[in-house]
Amino acid sequence: MMDKFEKIDKEIKGYTQDHQPGSEADMHPQPIAENDNYKAGGKLEGKVALITGGDSGIGRAVAILYAKEGADVAIGYFDEETDANDTVKRLEEIGVKAKAYKHDLKSENECKQLIDNVIKDFGKLNILVNNGGVQYPQDSLLDITAEQIEETFATNIFGMMYLSKAALPHLSKGDTIINTSSVTAYRGSKTLIDYSATKGAITSFTRSLSQNLAEQGIRVNAIAPGPIYTPLIPATFPAEKVEKHGEETALGRRGQPSENAPAYVFLASDDSTYITGQTIHINGGDFITS
Repeated sequence: MMDKFEKIDKEIKGYTQDHQPGSEADMHPQPIAENDNYKAGGKLEGKVALITGGDSGIGRAVAILYAKEGADVAIGYFDEETDANDTVKRLEEIGVKAKAYKHDLKSENECKQLIDNVIKDFGKLNILVNNGGVQYPQDSLLDITAEQIEETFATNIFGMMYLSKAALPHLSKGDTIINTSSVTAYRGSKTLIDYSATKGAITSFTRSLSQNLAEQGIRVNAIAPGPIYTPLIPATFPAEKVEKHGEETALGRRGQPSENAPAYVFLASDDSTYITGQTIHINGGDFITS
């Protein structure tokens, strides 16, 4: 008997989107952002979280669980207002304060302004989830333009550093930073060379920043997802690859955003007070780390 994750995996047929980071509202079928069997325990009550890329995909799933655990949630998004509004509506239904902010991770000024707006509207910040990103496959390094390299690095790692820098004056002992890395940081990717390089940088950034902030009691960790059904997938790959996405994993299917979110709760909560500088791998057995 198939579970719901296997069932939806079989329902996904090949399709594409023509822009990044992609729209969840245009996906068919919709990703599983929320697991109805999840049992919340008030682990984040009194906290304020900011999640970039929080309008859709993994970011939306994390926002929903943070809200269920009692946190007020701010989400950053690039241009998908429909997704952002849908996510805020769901967070408010859960019963927390929520607000979406349109911004560009590539701009240090906009990253600083985003943090300033969150502090102004929510009064504080306890959890920063750096989750926004883009990827542009190319068959050869020769096909990767200088413009693409700059776009990928500026979005995926420069923006993460800009936001973390702007957030630091507002964080204190017990607060956390969680970065979204990727399985490609560990196994590489034949066609996502620049993207994989940014994810490797994120791993090193996580390890280094965790050491730098340890004396302040601020923990820094990462999640490295494998093939997950998010808007970035149809916005990146041709239809035939979208349909087969994840079938090469040990579990034989792609993952859903809701299968990633509990790890973000764990790293943000007091359940992980002795964990910093680490990466949790959620990849269906796509790559086994040593």
